[in-house]
Amino acid sequence: MTKRRLPRPAELAQVLRPKPVVLNPTDRRLGAAHTIADLRTIARKRTPRAVFDYTDGAAELEDSLRRARQAFRGVEFHPNVLRGVSDVDTSVEVLGARSELPFALAPTGFTRMMHHEGESAVARVAERAGIPYTLSTMGTTSIEAVAQAAPGARRWFQLYVWRDHAAGADLMRRAWESGYDTLQLTVDTPVGGARMRDVRNGLTIPPALTLRTFLDGATHPAWWFNLLTTEPLQFASLSQWSGTAAELINAMFDPTLSYDDLAWVRESWPGTLVVKGIQNPADARDVVRAGADAVVLSNHGGRQLDRAPTPLELLPATLDAVAGEAEVWVDTGILSGGDVVAATAMGAGLCLVGRAYLYGLMAGGERGVQRAVDILRAEIVRTLQLLGVRTIGALTPSHATLR
Repeated sequence: MTKRRLPRPAELAQVLRPKPVVLNPTDRRLGAAHTIADLRTIARKRTPRAVFDYTDGAAELEDSLRRARQAFRGVEFHPNVLRGVSDVDTSVEVLGARSELPFALAPTGFTRMMHHEGESAVARVAERAGIPYTLSTMGTTSIEAVAQAAPGARRWFQLYVWRDHAAGADLMRRAWESGYDTLQLTVDTPVGGARMRDVRNGLTIPPALTLRTFLDGATHPAWWFNLLTTEPLQFASLSQWSGTAAELINAMFDPTLSYDDLAWVRESWPGTLVVKGIQNPADARDVVRAGADAVVLSNHGGRQLDRAPTPLELLPATLDAVAGEAEVWVDTGILSGGDVVAATAMGAGLCLVGRAYLYGLMAGGERGVQRAVDILRAEIVRTLQLLGVRTIGALTPSHATLR
């Protein structure tokens, strides 16, 4: 029989170690988030359904987004051992300048709708992290205000070509004069995709206080309080709008977008040019020949054409088609540092991260975005160490393959 005894006080002290009490509710929430999925769960609780679904959702049956995530889950890593990985360098060179991490914060529309701190908060996090941030044409903070909020950040501007080319020319001028060195021209949005969650939720920009949203707002009072007591939602590119996102796209964007427009943008923009929304290798080759310094393999986060090609799967053929004449980047479906490492190993010069930091923004404002970046950084470092790789530049296709 086991002999029983009473534990000594010193022995109890070794096992009774309560967690420190965190009084700040935001810090308490974010301290419990260890993955981007955790931030997503918090974001879902903190924001009205229509706002969360705008960020989280995709077009039609959402197959494009689902397949992109499945592609990353299907990656198989091939580690090496006995390599000595106490020190890991996560930096990369992007368009001739250093980024401390192999990802940038992607352009997102209506960002202050997710949290009132909006684009300025995201830009400040990017500045601290030493990574690029791209302001969207459909951003809710002006070009100049973002530059003032994060003067040391590497700032890029994302452009949609409008029916009114003079407005686009003015945006490019303002961005260049405000210190934005790179333009991302998005070419996969001649018309708006059918984002069915938004349709079913009746989402308008800005959100309208209908009976349904009022009832939903009763469970999210902090979000509504912040929306109604801070500066009204305004756009980087137009003074006001009252309607759905799809109606805005179809009213403002130019469905006749062609290579002539690409030539006009290339001639008008004095900095580096990135073309975003490429979905086949032939188009990648053609836009590089037309003057693009980098291309982004992207299906717009699954938010435009459903059942579109999966960017990660396009990467090898696109690298062959471009043949080193421009950088090839990837977005869509990236929710972990392991995803970033996988895409980089397969040849991506950079990854663009959107939803991941928006979940953080909804979960806790600027601190939530910082938490998202910190999570991704820690996952990148750990994945590199477990692969037996000390630098991003040492990654090769032999380290990650699609099963």
